[in-house]
Formats: sequence, structure tokens, C-alpha cells
Amino acid sequence: MYPSAAPIGKVQVEGGRGNQYNRAMLLGKKMALIGAGNMTEALVAGMLTAGVAHPDQLYTTDVLPERRAHFQDRYKIKVSGDNVEAARYGQIIILSVEPQVLDEVLGTVKSALQGKHLIISVAAGYPISRIMAHLKAGARIVRAMPNTPSSVLAGITALSFGAGATEEDQRVARIIFESVGKVVVVEERLMDAVTGLSGSGPAYVYLIIEALADGGVKMGLSRQVAELLAAQTLLGAARMLIESGEHPGRLKDRVASPGGTTMAGIHKLEEGRLRATLIAAVEAATKRSQELGKGF
Repeated sequence: MYPSAAPIGKVQVEGGRGNQYNRAMLLGKKMALIGAGNMTEALVAGMLTAGVAHPDQLYTTDVLPERRAHFQDRYKIKVSGDNVEAARYGQIIILSVEPQVLDEVLGTVKSALQGKHLIISVAAGYPISRIMAHLKAGARIVRAMPNTPSSVLAGITALSFGAGATEEDQRVARIIFESVGKVVVVEERLMDAVTGLSGSGPAYVYLIIEALADGGVKMGLSRQVAELLAAQTLLGAARMLIESGEHPGRLKDRVASPGGTTMAGIHKLEEGRLRATLIAAVEAATKRSQELGKGF
């Protein structure tokens, strides 16, 4: 009934935070993170926690003095408001700014960027071709789409590689984003689908957790207990799926005894077209990402 599958964590997914090989790959490489927002903080915290980078390798910039002070005080890394200085410092440049300002940022720093630089962009919807238009031919570019659970080191990042990215560049990019979760590699044309699924997906899950908790409250549980039960249930189910490599349908069948409580609940979910609604949500978010990307 269900297709056989290798464990999810082993199918075009990289993992293994903080091993000796990873540390050796990034040892001594200086990184400039342009923009000191939440994703930059997740990456800095992840790399330092995983041991794949040291504070003296990292340099971040931001227009807000309070963000610069926060990074300097908490992570002891180099900070400034000068993107050009940071670009000259780093061998790896991570562009972590809003896509609508990335043209301006690239226009400012392009004079400092040379062939020695690996450029990694986390700007949503901003294609590799547009980055290339600002840089010299043969530029080494990686496009990344991480999601918000990266901030608790449980994210997933999709990577696409430009034609100039070397095998070492690809390994380095994987190591950086493995420090905040798991990594998959996709063709760039599929990045909008990644956005619709894993980029927007945490919001869908929060909605599901809230609804499950509401059901528990309706049946007499306290709000605090119901929310914890709902959140931990989703966390545990996801971990079982990843670690077992089983098809989700098989795991569902193990919980659903004939004539039991679970099947009664599943019947109501099917009546409410839960599957079709979630599929439609991913489709709608993907199409919206495509529409927004047309501006680039």
C-alpha cells in the first residue's frame, strides 16, 4: 500500500552537526554576514554551538546600533555598519537582508567582491541570475531557503547552487546550514515550492497545534496542558517519522486500531478535507511566492 523509503534523514539530506570533518572544513574561513536579523543570529548561534566556527571568524553588519551591540555583547563577534568593510574581511559572504534591498546592497559591495568569495544568499525569491547580474562572470553563488525553526537549531534549509559554485563551496554551504538543522538540495526552479511547504509550513503547524489545543480545552483540559500535549505530540510524531524512515501512512495505521478512538478522529478529519486543504495551502503559498518573485 505504501512505497518503501529510506529514512528521511538519509535521502538527499545532510546532517551531523559539529563533527571533526565539519570543523576542519570551516577552520580559518572568515565569514561576513550582511544584515544582523533573526536568521543571521540563528546562523551565528548555530555555528558557534556546533563548533564549526569561532567568534573571531565572524563579522556581521547592520544599520541598527542596538543590533550590532547585541551581537558583540552576546556572541563576541566583530560588528560594524560598513558592508564594504565586511565584504573585504570575509571569504564567505552571507547576504541576509530583505530581498527588496538586496539590489542596493549588492551595488554597494560589488567592488569589494572578487572570485575568492563564496556568496550565499538567504533572500527569499531573489534568484541566482539576479545576483550574477551584479557580479563578475564565474561568481560562486549559493541560494538558501532556511525556515524559522532554524532559530532553535531545528530548521530545514533548501540549497541551490549557481554554475560557478565548486564542490567545496557546496560542502561549506551544507556545513553552515547543518548547524541550524537539516539540509536538502533542490533545483532552483523548485525554490517556490520549498517556500510554500517548509518556508510557510511552520505557520500551518502552529495553526494545527492551536486547533488541537482548542479541542482539548473543549473537552475539559486546561489551556496550558492542552497546548503542551498538542505541541509535544507533533514534535514526537515528526521525530518518529524522521528517525524511523517509515511512510507516514504506516505510522498512522499503527496508531489507528480497528473501531478505535483514532479512527473516529481520522474520519472527522477526512470529512473536513484536511489533506486536500493542506495540499491547497502549499499550492497557494507556492503560487504566491512565484508571483512575488516576478518582481525580481
